[in-house]
Amino acid sequence: MEVKMDYFGGTITRLIEELSKLPGIGVKTAQRLAFHIINMPMEQAEDLSKAIIEGRRKVNYCSVCHTLTDEKVCSICGNANRDKSIIMVVEDSRDMAAYEKTKQYKGLYHILHGAISPMLGIGPSEIKIKELLHRLNNEDIKEIILATNSSVEGEATAMYISKLIKPLGVRITRIANGVPVGGDLEYIDEVTLSRALDGRIEL
Repeated sequence: MEVKMDYFGGTITRLIEELSKLPGIGVKTAQRLAFHIINMPMEQAEDLSKAIIEGRRKVNYCSVCHTLTDEKVCSICGNANRDKSIIMVVEDSRDMAAYEKTKQYKGLYHILHGAISPMLGIGPSEIKIKELLHRLNNEDIKEIILATNSSVEGEATAMYISKLIKPLGVRITRIANGVPVGGDLEYIDEVTLSRALDGRIEL
């Protein structure tokens, strides 16, 4: 979105414009952030700049679960103490982080990077379902926990994956009570998520 604020000068206007392109950041918030950055000590501003550039250059997908990491294999997949017979399927890395905060789940994850949404033109091939099936064919998996969001898209994605996996003879469960319909996992508290995990139902 273009921001018409030439009275601040071209440099500040450009900074506001770039910040306002970030998700959830409106023009007023972008303006506050811009002035905060400009008033930072130079060293702090340089550290912020380096962190952004390094994040963009070095962060990639874990070769196993496809979460965001700066290593080839993320710390969870590389942890020998995790239960490698269980995979929890979530929509994005923020959902994984939400479950990790509960400190109760000890299995592995698979990050889909989205949900099936015909209205948005997102089909099964646009998310990491094929990679999940590849893991099932190459790893000794006993249970798949479908922990997609309880939105229409999340439910449709869970049902689609369930139908694909059932013929493989792997136990499939779905997170249950405690998660409100339409709720995003990243915004739900740890106790509620723990109950949803404990109360999961077989599909």
